[in-house]
Amino acid sequence: MSKLLSLFSMRKNIVVAIDGYSSCGKSTLAKALAKKLNFIYIDSGAMYRAVTLYFLRNNVNMKQAQTVQDALLQIELNFHSRDYESHITLNGEEVSEEIRKMPVSEFVSYVSANKFVRREMVKQQQRMGKSKNIVMDGRDIGTTVFADAQVKFFMTADPKIRAERRFNELQSKGDTTTKLEEVFENLAHRDYADTTRIESPLVRADDAIILDNTELTQEEQLIFALDQVSVHLTH
Repeated sequence: MSKLLSLFSMRKNIVVAIDGYSSCGKSTLAKALAKKLNFIYIDSGAMYRAVTLYFLRNNVNMKQAQTVQDALLQIELNFHSRDYESHITLNGEEVSEEIRKMPVSEFVSYVSANKFVRREMVKQQQRMGKSKNIVMDGRDIGTTVFADAQVKFFMTADPKIRAERRFNELQSKGDTTTKLEEVFENLAHRDYADTTRIESPLVRADDAIILDNTELTQEEQLIFALDQVSVHLTH
């Protein structure tokens, strides 16, 4: 690890891209990896969720291209760290918890499939990655946003396990109304939307390392990822 950190201190603009299905633990791994490597963590999914929240609050008509483009001009997103966690603000308002609730989850795939939304978010993400060492997770990071990323992961897990993880997360945050069946159906819908959309669909990059964490603990997947980063950046 010390050898890696020493190497990174002399290099800038190293990108670790993590793509994969919903509720595969992409953010958990990305945050842990960024902390271990002393990189900046950027949660691209939170950006799309924040845009979705804005659209829902302001009743933005997604069928009107100009309305969508005008709405995007009114959105300012920023990340900040607190207690070793990455938080996102929407026009100055902390929305990290609200964007994880089911109303946003039900519409985020629809909003993120919009070409104007994706193009604007990709521009912002690429701007964030300039002259910095970053770990970024999402759906199209290794294929569109940073196709030349030095290290790419594609995460997957059994759909039932993913639904249970997401359900438990909602329960831990006080959501006692959402049923496990609803979460499973929501994930299935999002998988279909993410993999079939026209604009930057979810696909594994040819050079991405597959990480199936169905039976892995968080510590085990972090060790695997660190090993792969070491192999790819020291050879």
